[in-house]
Amino acid sequence: MSWQEVSTVQLRSEFVLLARQEGANVRQLCRRYNISPSTAYKWLSRFENLGAQGLIDQSRRPKTSPKRCAEEVEQQILTMSQEYAAWGARKLKRVLEDDGKVMPSVSTVHAVLQRHSRVDPKAAEIKPFIRFEHEAPNDLWQIDFKGHISLSHGRCHPLTILDDHSRFSLCIAACANEQRRTVQEQLMRAFRLYGLPLRMTMDNGSPWGDQTGVYTALEVWLMSQGIKVGHSRPYHPQTQGKLERFHRSLKNEVLQGRYFTDLDDAQRAFDIWRDIYNQKRPHQAL
Repeated sequence: MSWQEVSTVQLRSEFVLLARQEGANVRQLCRRYNISPSTAYKWLSRFENLGAQGLIDQSRRPKTSPKRCAEEVEQQILTMSQEYAAWGARKLKRVLEDDGKVMPSVSTVHAVLQRHSRVDPKAAEIKPFIRFEHEAPNDLWQIDFKGHISLSHGRCHPLTILDDHSRFSLCIAACANEQRRTVQEQLMRAFRLYGLPLRMTMDNGSPWGDQTGVYTALEVWLMSQGIKVGHSRPYHPQTQGKLERFHRSLKNEVLQGRYFTDLDDAQRAFDIWRDIYNQKRPHQAL
């Protein structure tokens, strides 16, 4: 005889009544009812503590669910994730806590994002890297163009400048070209706002320059301000790794899937995002 032949609760009741009789052989009853001794003593214990109600199936849901959180908290996470779609669990948790919300662990926030398909499956492919930085702000600035993007009328060449120590975005300028005069105009604005850096590192080629013993007009102008100039190694983008990472964020959070009508339209989007990046976005590296 097995539990499945008749009502499960009826069989449990019958077994318990027989097992509680004086002189009952519990092991023999276990063989008769085709159950294990551990199952038998479980039902006997439940009957002792709860009576007949203890023989009814109880919920299998765990008493605690470390990876789940309250519906209100989950909605807060999803709402913030919708606003900052490119952010992961750590950044979302930090910014929500900065807003006064009580958040679960990073792993729980990540689980919420996974359940709602908010995690990029390619994110796990990104390998960790060794971080290094200069000791103080303005020790070193990194500068480069983030490739061009098409506009309704012409092209936009985003010029970016990043402080190596603080990761502070000093400039995201929507430029009409990649000429030296354009770069100098944006640099002068940054110098007036943040002072002069001790060093600057930049890419190779025009307008930056990389020919040994031959200086471009831009390099001469920078050196005349007392700024040391360096260049990234050819085919080694990690030399300006922080700026490359910054460009990836700029692409994912601003440029991807967006279309701008003109330079002013692009500049407005850059200014909004730069403020988020500098003032609100948590920086895990710092």
